Amino acid sequence: MSLAELRLKAALLLEGLHHPTRRGVLRALGVVPLLLVGYTLLLIPFTPGISDIRKARQEQPARVLSADGRELASYKWANREWVRLEQISPKVKEALIATEDHRFHEHHGIDFYRLGGALLRTFSGNRQGGSTLTQQLARNLFPDEIGRAPTLTRKLKEAITALKIELVYSKEMILETYLNTVPFLYNAWGIEMAARTYFDKPARQLDVLEAATLVGMLKGNSYYNPVLNPERAVARRNIVLAQMVKRGVLEESRLAGLQRKPLRIDFERQLDSPGPAPHFAQQLRKWLIAWADAHDYNIYTDGLVVHTTLDSRLQAQAVRAVERRGRLLQGLADQAWSGRRGWEGSPELVNAFIRESREYRAALTRGEEAGATLTRLRSDRVFLDALRKDKTRVQLGFLALDPRNGQVRAWVGSRDFTLDPFDHVAQARRQPGSTFKPFVYGAAFDQGWRPADSMLDQPVEIQLRNGEVWRPEDPLPPSGQPVSLKDGLVYSRNRVTAQLMQEVGPARVARLARKLGVRQSPLEEVPSLALGTSPVTLKEMVVAYGSLANGGAYLEPVLVTRIEDREGRVLEAFAPADPEEALAPETAYTLVDVMRGVVDRGTGVAIRQQFGLRADLAGKTGTTQDNTDGWFILMHPQLVGGAWVGFNDARISLRSDYWGQGARSALPVVGDVFHYALTNRLVDSKVRFVSRIKPGWLERGWNWLQARVGLSGPR
Repeated sequence: MSLAELRLKAALLLEGLHHPTRRGVLRALGVVPLLLVGYTLLLIPFTPGISDIRKARQEQPARVLSADGRELASYKWANREWVRLEQISPKVKEALIATEDHRFHEHHGIDFYRLGGALLRTFSGNRQGGSTLTQQLARNLFPDEIGRAPTLTRKLKEAITALKIELVYSKEMILETYLNTVPFLYNAWGIEMAARTYFDKPARQLDVLEAATLVGMLKGNSYYNPVLNPERAVARRNIVLAQMVKRGVLEESRLAGLQRKPLRIDFERQLDSPGPAPHFAQQLRKWLIAWADAHDYNIYTDGLVVHTTLDSRLQAQAVRAVERRGRLLQGLADQAWSGRRGWEGSPELVNAFIRESREYRAALTRGEEAGATLTRLRSDRVFLDALRKDKTRVQLGFLALDPRNGQVRAWVGSRDFTLDPFDHVAQARRQPGSTFKPFVYGAAFDQGWRPADSMLDQPVEIQLRNGEVWRPEDPLPPSGQPVSLKDGLVYSRNRVTAQLMQEVGPARVARLARKLGVRQSPLEEVPSLALGTSPVTLKEMVVAYGSLANGGAYLEPVLVTRIEDREGRVLEAFAPADPEEALAPETAYTLVDVMRGVVDRGTGVAIRQQFGLRADLAGKTGTTQDNTDGWFILMHPQLVGGAWVGFNDARISLRSDYWGQGARSALPVVGDVFHYALTNRLVDSKVRFVSRIKPGWLERGWNWLQARVGLSGPR
């Protein structure tokens, strides 16, 4: 075709557009639906499959079991309980259909009458929705596949999916699925959780007013929230009631009376039970999500069964011990921080707390002047009481593991998970005080020092890099007498330990601590590290002591032994990791042997005297400056456990040189748990730490003679 002919056809086409004929208009109008149909057919392969719209009902959260078979937790993605249609009040179904889709039982997924009306109102400037319940269900179940943007493509996908659902499932099943999957705020999913959250009753007991209130929320959960926006909720409820009258499911004579009734909400958040080991379950969830992602599983839906290392009996005892000690210490803290010598006697500290509070920062954001805000909050007695209670709340953490395989046996991250979910086992970094000293002595023994070697108990002055002088002190003045390294650790002598640190070197001590298990927290390689000035976690310290109890071999802590699918098939089993030698076995035994003296005659003697424990035990107490932190860690060949006591804010302490010591604050928690473990034979009281020191020539000769002539008895 020549260029002249092309120009002629283009001119004729333009002429036709400027002066359309009736036939041309009809043809153009006919093309539009054909294009729409063609586009719809093209979209079908890109819409979700609806093999089972009841998938949410069949979802099974992962179950977490203790080593002795008790359920510790289940991982739900939403707070939902599926109920059958007959378990839902008929008033809910009537209100829903009357308001949202009164031709629900007549259409096949798309209500063309309602759709046409919605389009006309939208074109006239009053935007209206034309979605049926089935279309809403399609959107709720498959938000990612259908899309969220208000586009023609999304509406077509929604309509196609609705038609698929109607083709396969009954109206009753569609209605049941809808009511069990729709959200109602406050993590309440489905009508059952909504009924319990807003009216403290099951869905089957909802009356007409309550049903109308919940159905009214579906138009906009936040806007018609009956807790925060009761006036709007009442207005919307009354519209729902009017719709029920209009559709013949409510007597007109009752309408006026019902609409005058007030909104009676009995609101209570439906919180999942934290379970017997909530902090442990939190730590495990992070690990399990990563495992599930790598193996193409979903922890919220696939019914995984996770077998953990936790002993439910030991865990329960640890929780009780933490609660008991927490109550006692809280009474002391309340007494210490009340009155003129306490909270009122610390104005600068209280002012600092006020400036750090959410209320103070919010006031400054609103434009209030700083001084005026401080004065106002200072005079607000309710605010100050709440602030004092929060800041002076005693906190505790406890962790126990089996040193032979690294399996965690008990984990208590705080006194009350609902009040303080912060994990004082794995998250809180605090100065460990004297519980860090064994790493100094371990490094010295590794260099050839012996427990019988001594240091003079004398004043110590150590020049620091910044020009300052560090002068470590003990409760008693210097005696000028030699003190053995063994007694230096048993009685926790600061001056002796500081001198030994100078001989060994901070770098060597820090390196040993890291090898034993302090692997996440940074350690400042300075002389004061000997007295535990670098903050660490309780988990790191218990793991490090576990390495000592395991003959100097580090083991990565283990939380899970195996994972099964919902049918009980083992998906993966987890054996303990290969041990890493952190300290020579003979050196580790020497250090543990010295630490036996801590509980036999030293700072941890209450383990023997108060709790009467007679097993082979070794441990160490720890107390930081101003009694801010109290620590105690105890070792047995089959169990290592440690406790920390303090406050979330390190500026707060018990203000007691007696109760603030780790031997009196933290030790009783550990003693209580170990007493239970030994009494109930969770660990063997007869097992002893085994010396791995190679015998000398005299001992080898004696052993040879015994074997030859059958000698026995003590040597």
